[in-house]
Amino acid sequence: MTAHTLPIPDDISTINLTDPRTYEVNDLSEYWRQLRTTRPLYWHPPVGDAPGFWVVSRYADVMALYKDNKKLTSEKGNVLVTLLAGGDSAAGKMLAVTDGAMHRGLRNVLLKSFSPQALKPIVDQIRVNTTRLVVDAARRGECDFAADVAEQIPLNTISDLLGVPTADREFLLKLNKSALSSEDADQSATDAWLARNEILLYFSELVAERRAKPTEDVISVLANSTVDGKPLTEEVIVLNCYSLILGGDETSRLSMIDSVQTFTQYPDQWELLRDGKVTLESATEEVLRWATPAMHFGRRAVTDMELHGQVIAAGDVVTLWNNSANRDEEVFADPYVFDLNRSPNKHITFGYGPHFCLGAYLGRAEVHALLDALRTYTTGFEITGEPQRIHSNFLTGLSRLPVRIQPNEAAISAYDSDTGVRS
Repeated sequence: MTAHTLPIPDDISTINLTDPRTYEVNDLSEYWRQLRTTRPLYWHPPVGDAPGFWVVSRYADVMALYKDNKKLTSEKGNVLVTLLAGGDSAAGKMLAVTDGAMHRGLRNVLLKSFSPQALKPIVDQIRVNTTRLVVDAARRGECDFAADVAEQIPLNTISDLLGVPTADREFLLKLNKSALSSEDADQSATDAWLARNEILLYFSELVAERRAKPTEDVISVLANSTVDGKPLTEEVIVLNCYSLILGGDETSRLSMIDSVQTFTQYPDQWELLRDGKVTLESATEEVLRWATPAMHFGRRAVTDMELHGQVIAAGDVVTLWNNSANRDEEVFADPYVFDLNRSPNKHITFGYGPHFCLGAYLGRAEVHALLDALRTYTTGFEITGEPQRIHSNFLTGLSRLPVRIQPNEAAISAYDSDTGVRS
């Protein structure tokens, strides 16, 4: 399904940001440009029984509000689906929807497992696994890049960290893809709720196993840690495992799929990458900026506050739109151009402030490894069928991307499948 530019109607309130269909078939670039230019703080009208909410679209404003955990809270939900429903049952327990001392304590516990030093063996394994997947796909010549390559990398990485058995990973991937988004526009809210609960039940059983027999994984770390001198409850551990498996999968998976589609649209940029005329670090940052899979995060105001001459009242829902901020003309030169040499590139794909994504280092490593494998073992690719978009008002990206890959025969013949590197 190909997106087309949505004409801006005279009444901008007719654009419904709560409806996943709004994002599926429309390029909202002009909509976001108009909001940044003329309505940087915009009141989105109520839809049905759901309340209205504030929309913040400029980079500087999004950054400032991400940092403000005094006037804004995450504990009433952090995405539209929970914010508009009145709250999140995991508030005060799951890192993403917890503030204050509990948030700092939980984050400090998890940072032990997510520091660059702790992640080094995981990152080494990412390179091996990613190379194998790309080489296998190149040898076959055709594949669904989403299912055959991109889906396999982040889920296996975060599963390695959490200690999820290999046999359970496809099951968890299927649940992940239903919990926050869907490949099927007909999926009901009940289906998503059931998927989320299946994930929680799964981790409840795994936590019980790790309490009885700890290993070196993140679940064992959580099961044997304390915050303010108190052991973490089973509920807190399970909820944070749920958050990690979802967060550790979605952003990098969707960014990797998007990168291949984008390279087919910008062949000059692919040639720069393939020919080594751009650094992998710079290319990784632009891929992440361009994709911005998590379109928004949200907060609720805990006190009256003013922005752009308007009052955000205590209790109001405030949504911060990363996809608009990452295209802000005041920050990024030619923001609607995909430029692998872009510098500086201070995108906010991983958020900002106290809730900056815990797995950002890991996500960057995954995209970096994919780009390295693509430029080494392929010479190009073309889309052979209709890509399929996910169905979500939170995430954006593709769930299906059929491609034909031109292999780099010399590099592949030198690839050692036993070591996972070129011989």
